[in-house]
Amino acid sequence: MGTPTPGEPFAEATSEAVQTSVMAMRLVMAIADAVRRHKQEQEGKEEELPPAKEAVAEAAVGIKGMLATDISAALTASADWPQMAQQLVALRRAGVDMGDFLPRVGDLAVTVRDAVATNEARVKREGTGQWEKLLRETLPAGPVREAILSSPLWPDIAATMGRLEEKGVDVRQVLVAAHTEGVGVDQAVGRVLSAGEAPATSKDAMLSYGPLTTGLDVPRNFAHSDRARALRQLAISPQENERYMRLVREAMPGREREADLLVAANRWPLLAARMARMDDEGKPLGDHLARLMKDTSWEQGPGTQVGSRLVLAVNDALRKPLAESAATGTGVNTAAARARSSTVGPTKAAGAKGAAPAEAAVAAHREAAPAPARGKTR
Repeated sequence: MGTPTPGEPFAEATSEAVQTSVMAMRLVMAIADAVRRHKQEQEGKEEELPPAKEAVAEAAVGIKGMLATDISAALTASADWPQMAQQLVALRRAGVDMGDFLPRVGDLAVTVRDAVATNEARVKREGTGQWEKLLRETLPAGPVREAILSSPLWPDIAATMGRLEEKGVDVRQVLVAAHTEGVGVDQAVGRVLSAGEAPATSKDAMLSYGPLTTGLDVPRNFAHSDRARALRQLAISPQENERYMRLVREAMPGREREADLLVAANRWPLLAARMARMDDEGKPLGDHLARLMKDTSWEQGPGTQVGSRLVLAVNDALRKPLAESAATGTGVNTAAARARSSTVGPTKAAGAKGAAPAEAAVAAHREAAPAPARGKTR
């Protein structure tokens, strides 16, 4: 079987709205013909359907100009058009006014077509969230995953994964194979473009090393300065991002301004990635975020830096086990979080004799990329 060019697998989806409208017309025609037969049978004057060849020629002329062009073309190209043509001609010969009947059926078909098209667009916009989650769980961060999520065909790719799953295909296994091939393509193209130069770690990625990235799957070319791209690189869907922002705002009642500063911070995508990981593990995000109002030490300090302090406080609140907080009766210690951060200079207290050593943290960027997960777990 030949390899299809981009876009070919989605041709059927493109015409789905029109095909559905024809399906609706087929239903109306079948019902109308059943009523004709029943009425004629009651009167003892039932007429058989006209020959198919004759009916096709007569019906083709009859529907001209009465149906939308795309619906008319799909109707006459369908495999059961001869039978529908027979029904149309039989209805006309039985006394049904086609000039009145067909336009009404055509209006119904247009309504169905437009409704399906609108729903299809909505599904494409909103239905990719579960597949971004699957990519996050299955593929390591890197050029292949980013290429998938940044592709203009991503909604169609997600829809295709959905159809494969409906047919019993292990989509994870397909993704693992596609990732292997994608890495090969990326490396081959990279050798030509850069003559074998090793990919450099981005400035944003280096500045993010530390507690904010510990345990997260972050690519070497991470770019938190570009919010939309950063979320794609971390496989966070727009719907997930909106949910995490909402959870933060709900956890900080009366602190709307501070919550807005937090979600506007350039390192917010890393917090969203940590929340997504916890979400995948079934951890209660609300309980962790509730710590922000139990310990408000993040309020202490210059007002211009409250967003940065909140980033550290949220990261600490998310990473600390709930059992630890309950046992000690303490909440988030923002000063300690700043002392552990590789992106915020330590305070005098942190550098003083006897201060607790900084937490050992190996950023995900410095570790080997995790092998793609195998086996369907959802």
